[in-house]
Amino acid sequence: MNTLSQRIIAGDVRALSRALTLVEDRSEPYLEILNDLYRHAGGAVTIGITGPPGAGKSTLVDRLIGHYHGRGRRIGVVAVDPSSAFSGGAILGDRIRMQDWAMKENVFIRSMATRGHMGGLAPATDDILTVLDAAGYDVLLVETVGVGQDEVDIVREADTVLLVLVPGMGDEVQALKAGVMEIADVFVVNKADREGADRVERELKQLLALSPDDAPRPPIVRTVASSGEGMEDLTAALDTLAGADGDAARKRLRDKYRHKFLNLLKDRFLARMRGRGLSDAAIDAHVEAFLDRREAPYSVAEAYLERLFQTGAGGGVGS
Repeated sequence: MNTLSQRIIAGDVRALSRALTLVEDRSEPYLEILNDLYRHAGGAVTIGITGPPGAGKSTLVDRLIGHYHGRGRRIGVVAVDPSSAFSGGAILGDRIRMQDWAMKENVFIRSMATRGHMGGLAPATDDILTVLDAAGYDVLLVETVGVGQDEVDIVREADTVLLVLVPGMGDEVQALKAGVMEIADVFVVNKADREGADRVERELKQLLALSPDDAPRPPIVRTVASSGEGMEDLTAALDTLAGADGDAARKRLRDKYRHKFLNLLKDRFLARMRGRGLSDAAIDAHVEAFLDRREAPYSVAEAYLERLFQTGAGGGVGS
């Protein structure tokens, strides 16, 4: 086992921070660390918090940290921020807002940049969660970037997904139903002390009524995260879901790891191809040929695959 992996399992927070940086940057020996830690993960409960910008997701996460910290749990938080247009890194707004918790024992907060990745999460989010899980954090909170309708990646990473909505969204509830609405395990009407909360809840119930009779009906919880109102109802709903049917949870895990495995194959396969002749310059040359209709992308892709398998470990593409 890698020395860094051993230190993480032993509870070394500095080693954990270092490993998370290696994993996020895809710097070796990140694969060795992930292989080591994967076998020690699997015990954490992962809760995803998603919804439009300004819905109060960060405040809600702050309250959830307090709830689970009061129960004596170890909490890992992954806050996904938009990438900075200048540095490419995370803006770190969530880390600043949660600074008080970041200094507490048994709470670890990590901000990540999307790095241009769509879907509300960063590319390495699932691997970061694996490391935190293996490090002994038994409740993992994932706050997505808040991109709206296409923000559905969280359903593959979280055991439970909270969709946070607020009064004043107007027709946005209708717009969301084509995408992110279907992934919610709990609907949270936050800022429920504002005018329009009744309307949001009514629209949610109308949308749920259109679901098939055998489809689960996610609970709707009203909260005012800034004051803590409604948090007892929300945590009770989370406890109920945590003790729900194991078959559904198993199915979600099966889908998650199927997706993860296929993505790993794609990523590693492309990396291997790049190491055997598929350089950026070669790609650019092929693209020019595609534009001029001198080559077809289908046959070129097939040719690279055939050469890769023919050369095996000893040769390179184009040799």
